[in-house]
Amino acid sequence: MNSILLEIKNGVAIITLNRPEVFNSFNREMAFKLHDVLDACESNDDVRAIVLTGNGKAFCAGQDLKEVTSPELNPGFKKILEEHYNPIITRLRSIKKPIIGAINGVAAGAGANIALACDIVVAHEKVSFIQAFSLIGLVPDSGGTFFLPRLIGFQKALALAMLGDKISAEEAEKMGMIYKVLPLESFEEEVNQLASKLASMPTKALGMIKELFNNSMTNDLEAQLALESKLQIEAAQTDDYLEGVTAFVEKRKPEFKGR
Repeated sequence: MNSILLEIKNGVAIITLNRPEVFNSFNREMAFKLHDVLDACESNDDVRAIVLTGNGKAFCAGQDLKEVTSPELNPGFKKILEEHYNPIITRLRSIKKPIIGAINGVAAGAGANIALACDIVVAHEKVSFIQAFSLIGLVPDSGGTFFLPRLIGFQKALALAMLGDKISAEEAEKMGMIYKVLPLESFEEEVNQLASKLASMPTKALGMIKELFNNSMTNDLEAQLALESKLQIEAAQTDDYLEGVTAFVEKRKPEFKGR
Protein backbone atom coordinates (compact mmCIF):
# COMPACT_ATOMS: atom_id res chain seq x y z
CA MET A 1 0.00 0.00 0.00
CA ASN A 2 1.25 3.48 -0.87
CA SER A 3 1.75 5.26 2.44
CA ILE A 4 1.17 8.71 0.93
CA LEU A 5 -1.52 9.42 -1.66
CA LEU A 6 -1.49 12.46 -3.95
CA GLU A 7 -4.34 13.78 -6.06
CA ILE A 8 -4.10 17.05 -8.02
CA LYS A 9 -7.28 18.58 -9.37
CA ASN A 10 -8.26 22.14 -10.32
CA GLY A 11 -5.18 23.67 -8.73
CA VAL A 12 -5.51 21.76 -5.45
CA ALA A 13 -3.14 19.01 -4.31
CA ILE A 14 -4.67 16.63 -1.77
CA ILE A 15 -2.00 14.76 0.19
CA THR A 16 -3.38 11.86 2.23
CA LEU A 17 -1.48 10.02 4.95
CA ASN A 18 -2.34 6.43 4.14
CA ARG A 19 -1.46 3.92 6.85
CA PRO A 20 -4.95 3.65 8.36
CA GLU A 21 -4.23 0.27 9.96
CA VAL A 22 -1.81 2.04 12.35
CA PHE A 23 -3.72 5.35 12.53
CA ASN A 24 -1.41 6.89 9.93
CA SER A 25 1.58 6.78 12.26
CA PHE A 26 4.92 7.51 10.62
CA ASN A 27 7.63 5.09 9.75
CA ARG A 28 10.78 5.93 7.82
CA GLU A 29 9.35 5.10 4.40
CA MET A 30 6.26 7.24 4.96
CA ALA A 31 8.28 10.23 6.17
CA PHE A 32 10.56 10.21 3.13
CA LYS A 33 7.58 9.77 0.82
CA LEU A 34 5.90 12.83 2.35
CA HIS A 35 9.12 14.84 1.82
CA ASP A 36 9.06 13.92 -1.88
CA VAL A 37 5.37 14.70 -2.32
CA LEU A 38 5.67 18.10 -0.62
CA ASP A 39 8.66 18.93 -2.83
CA ALA A 40 6.70 17.93 -5.92
CA CYS A 41 3.77 20.14 -4.92
CA GLU A 42 6.09 23.07 -4.25
CA SER A 43 7.68 22.87 -7.70
CA ASN A 44 4.45 22.21 -9.62
CA ASP A 45 3.04 25.50 -10.92
CA ASP A 46 -0.34 23.82 -11.43
CA VAL A 47 -0.64 23.41 -7.65
CA ARG A 48 -1.90 26.60 -6.01
CA ALA A 49 -3.19 25.16 -2.72
CA ILE A 50 -2.38 22.02 -0.72
CA VAL A 51 -4.58 19.93 1.57
CA LEU A 52 -2.95 17.57 4.08
CA THR A 53 -5.30 14.98 5.56
CA GLY A 54 -5.46 11.36 6.68
CA ASN A 55 -7.19 8.18 5.58
CA GLY A 56 -9.44 6.34 8.01
CA LYS A 57 -10.24 7.14 11.64
CA ALA A 58 -7.11 9.17 12.42
CA PHE A 59 -5.22 12.10 10.97
CA CYS A 60 -1.92 10.90 12.42
CA ALA A 61 -0.95 9.17 15.65
CA GLY A 62 2.64 10.38 15.42
CA GLN A 63 5.56 7.98 15.38
CA ASP A 64 4.98 4.29 14.74
CA LEU A 65 6.19 2.89 18.05
CA LYS A 66 6.66 -0.53 16.49
CA GLU A 67 9.51 0.94 14.48
CA VAL A 68 11.30 2.44 17.50
CA THR A 69 10.83 -0.66 19.66
CA SER A 70 12.07 -3.12 17.01
CA PRO A 71 15.92 -3.20 17.03
CA GLU A 72 16.08 -4.25 13.39
CA LEU A 73 13.81 -1.37 12.31
CA ASN A 74 14.69 1.43 14.74
CA PRO A 75 16.65 4.25 13.02
CA GLY A 76 17.16 6.01 16.38
CA PHE A 77 15.68 9.28 17.60
CA LYS A 78 18.44 11.40 16.10
CA LYS A 79 17.62 10.21 12.59
CA ILE A 80 13.86 10.24 13.25
CA LEU A 81 13.94 13.90 14.24
CA GLU A 82 16.66 15.22 11.92
CA GLU A 83 15.68 13.18 8.87
CA HIS A 84 11.92 12.61 9.31
CA TYR A 85 10.01 15.24 11.28
CA ASN A 86 12.14 18.38 11.25
CA PRO A 87 12.30 18.42 7.42
CA ILE A 88 8.52 17.92 7.25
CA ILE A 89 7.89 20.91 9.52
CA THR A 90 10.33 23.16 7.67
CA ARG A 91 8.79 22.19 4.34
CA LEU A 92 5.26 22.94 5.57
CA ARG A 93 6.35 26.40 6.70
CA SER A 94 8.59 27.27 3.74
CA ILE A 95 6.38 26.24 0.79
CA LYS A 96 5.03 29.50 -0.63
CA LYS A 97 1.57 28.10 -1.19
CA PRO A 98 -1.32 27.85 1.29
CA ILE A 99 -1.51 24.54 3.14
CA ILE A 100 -4.74 23.41 4.78
CA GLY A 101 -4.50 20.87 7.57
CA ALA A 102 -7.78 18.97 7.16
CA ILE A 103 -7.81 17.03 10.40
CA ASN A 104 -10.13 14.06 9.89
CA GLY A 105 -9.47 12.21 13.15
CA VAL A 106 -7.24 12.07 16.20
CA ALA A 107 -3.97 14.01 15.90
CA ALA A 108 -1.50 12.85 18.53
CA GLY A 109 2.16 13.47 19.28
CA ALA A 110 4.08 14.45 16.15
CA GLY A 111 0.78 14.15 14.27
CA ALA A 112 -0.72 16.96 16.35
CA ASN A 113 2.29 19.19 15.76
CA ILE A 114 2.39 18.50 12.02
CA ALA A 115 -1.25 19.64 11.98
CA LEU A 116 -0.36 22.86 13.83
CA ALA A 117 2.42 23.61 11.33
CA CYS A 118 -0.12 23.93 8.51
CA ASP A 119 -1.31 27.40 7.51
CA ILE A 120 -5.04 26.93 8.06
CA VAL A 121 -6.18 24.08 10.29
CA VAL A 122 -9.76 22.80 10.23
CA ALA A 123 -11.14 19.74 11.98
CA HIS A 124 -14.50 18.05 12.22
CA GLU A 125 -16.40 17.93 15.48
CA LYS A 126 -15.28 14.40 16.45
CA VAL A 127 -11.55 15.17 16.23
CA SER A 128 -9.22 15.38 19.22
CA PHE A 129 -5.67 16.65 19.67
CA ILE A 130 -3.20 15.35 22.22
CA GLN A 131 0.40 16.15 23.11
CA ALA A 132 1.03 12.53 24.01
CA PHE A 133 4.79 12.71 24.51
CA SER A 134 4.93 13.01 28.30
CA LEU A 135 2.69 9.96 28.66
CA ILE A 136 5.55 7.76 27.45
CA GLY A 137 8.40 9.78 28.96
CA LEU A 138 9.28 11.95 25.97
CA VAL A 139 9.19 15.68 25.19
CA PRO A 140 7.22 17.42 22.43
CA ASP A 141 8.95 17.59 19.07
CA SER A 142 8.02 18.48 15.48
CA GLY A 143 7.77 22.15 16.39
CA GLY A 144 5.26 21.65 19.19
CA THR A 145 7.15 23.77 21.70
CA PHE A 146 7.45 26.52 19.06
CA PHE A 147 3.93 26.70 17.62
CA LEU A 148 1.73 25.72 20.56
CA PRO A 149 2.69 28.53 22.99
CA ARG A 150 2.44 31.06 20.18
CA LEU A 151 -1.04 29.83 19.28
CA ILE A 152 -2.60 29.44 22.73
CA GLY A 153 -0.22 31.10 25.22
CA PHE A 154 2.64 29.89 27.38
CA GLN A 155 0.71 28.67 30.43
CA LYS A 156 -1.92 26.67 28.54
CA ALA A 157 0.63 25.18 26.17
CA LEU A 158 2.95 24.10 28.97
CA ALA A 159 0.09 22.45 30.84
CA LEU A 160 -1.04 20.51 27.76
CA ALA A 161 2.53 19.40 27.06
CA MET A 162 3.09 18.22 30.63
CA LEU A 163 -0.32 16.66 31.32
CA GLY A 164 -1.03 15.19 27.90
CA ASP A 165 -4.69 16.23 28.06
CA LYS A 166 -6.92 15.25 25.16
CA ILE A 167 -8.41 18.40 23.59
CA SER A 168 -11.59 18.30 21.52
CA ALA A 169 -11.82 20.16 18.22
CA GLU A 170 -14.30 22.57 19.80
CA GLU A 171 -11.88 23.32 22.67
CA ALA A 172 -9.04 23.70 20.18
CA GLU A 173 -10.99 26.29 18.21
CA LYS A 174 -11.96 28.24 21.33
CA MET A 175 -8.36 28.48 22.54
CA GLY A 176 -7.08 29.52 19.11
CA MET A 177 -5.22 26.29 18.37
CA ILE A 178 -7.08 25.78 15.08
CA TYR A 179 -9.01 27.98 12.66
CA LYS A 180 -12.40 26.30 12.58
CA VAL A 181 -14.48 23.23 13.49
CA LEU A 182 -16.56 21.88 10.62
CA PRO A 183 -19.60 19.56 10.76
CA LEU A 184 -18.68 15.91 10.30
CA GLU A 185 -21.30 15.31 7.60
CA SER A 186 -20.04 18.17 5.40
CA PHE A 187 -16.36 18.07 6.36
CA GLU A 188 -14.95 16.92 3.02
CA GLU A 189 -17.19 19.25 1.03
CA GLU A 190 -16.27 22.31 3.12
CA VAL A 191 -12.56 21.47 2.97
CA ASN A 192 -12.81 21.25 -0.81
CA GLN A 193 -14.59 24.62 -0.94
CA LEU A 194 -11.89 26.23 1.21
CA ALA A 195 -9.11 24.73 -0.88
CA SER A 196 -10.78 25.81 -4.12
CA LYS A 197 -11.11 29.35 -2.81
CA LEU A 198 -7.41 29.50 -1.91
CA ALA A 199 -6.44 28.01 -5.29
CA SER A 200 -8.34 30.79 -7.06
CA MET A 201 -6.63 33.56 -5.11
CA PRO A 202 -3.33 35.39 -5.93
CA THR A 203 -0.87 32.62 -5.10
CA LYS A 204 2.27 34.77 -4.97
CA ALA A 205 0.63 37.21 -2.55
CA LEU A 206 -0.51 34.33 -0.32
CA GLY A 207 3.05 33.00 -0.30
CA MET A 208 4.35 36.42 0.71
CA ILE A 209 1.76 36.67 3.49
CA LYS A 210 2.99 33.30 4.76
CA GLU A 211 6.59 34.52 4.65
CA LEU A 212 5.66 37.65 6.60
CA PHE A 213 3.89 35.71 9.34
CA ASN A 214 6.76 33.22 9.58
CA ASN A 215 9.24 36.05 10.10
CA SER A 216 6.98 37.89 12.55
CA MET A 217 7.67 35.13 15.08
CA THR A 218 11.29 36.25 15.44
CA ASN A 219 11.55 39.77 13.93
CA ASP A 220 11.41 42.99 15.90
CA LEU A 221 9.06 45.71 14.66
CA GLU A 222 11.68 47.52 12.60
CA ALA A 223 12.71 44.36 10.77
CA GLN A 224 9.09 43.35 10.19
CA LEU A 225 8.18 46.76 8.75
CA ALA A 226 11.16 46.54 6.40
CA LEU A 227 10.11 43.07 5.23
CA GLU A 228 6.52 44.26 4.71
CA SER A 229 7.81 47.08 2.51
CA LYS A 230 10.04 44.75 0.49
CA LEU A 231 7.33 42.17 -0.16
CA GLN A 232 4.64 44.78 -0.85
CA ILE A 233 6.82 46.21 -3.61
CA GLU A 234 7.27 42.69 -5.03
CA ALA A 235 3.54 41.95 -4.79
CA ALA A 236 2.73 45.15 -6.66
CA GLN A 237 4.79 43.86 -9.60
CA THR A 238 2.80 40.64 -10.08
CA ASP A 239 0.25 39.98 -12.81
CA ASP A 240 -2.33 39.15 -10.16
CA TYR A 241 -2.02 42.59 -8.59
CA LEU A 242 -2.66 44.21 -11.97
CA GLU A 243 -5.66 41.93 -12.48
CA GLY A 244 -6.94 42.65 -8.97
CA VAL A 245 -6.92 46.43 -9.29
CA THR A 246 -8.21 46.31 -12.87
CA ALA A 247 -11.12 44.12 -11.83
CA PHE A 248 -11.87 46.45 -8.92
CA VAL A 249 -12.02 49.48 -11.22
CA GLU A 250 -14.12 47.57 -13.76
CA LYS A 251 -16.40 46.27 -10.99
CA ARG A 252 -15.98 42.62 -11.92
CA LYS A 253 -14.68 39.50 -10.23
CA PRO A 254 -10.91 39.10 -10.67
CA GLU A 255 -9.47 36.04 -12.41
CA PHE A 256 -6.16 35.40 -10.71
CA LYS A 257 -3.62 33.14 -12.43
CA GLY A 258 -1.09 32.71 -9.64
CA ARG A 259 1.51 34.84 -11.41
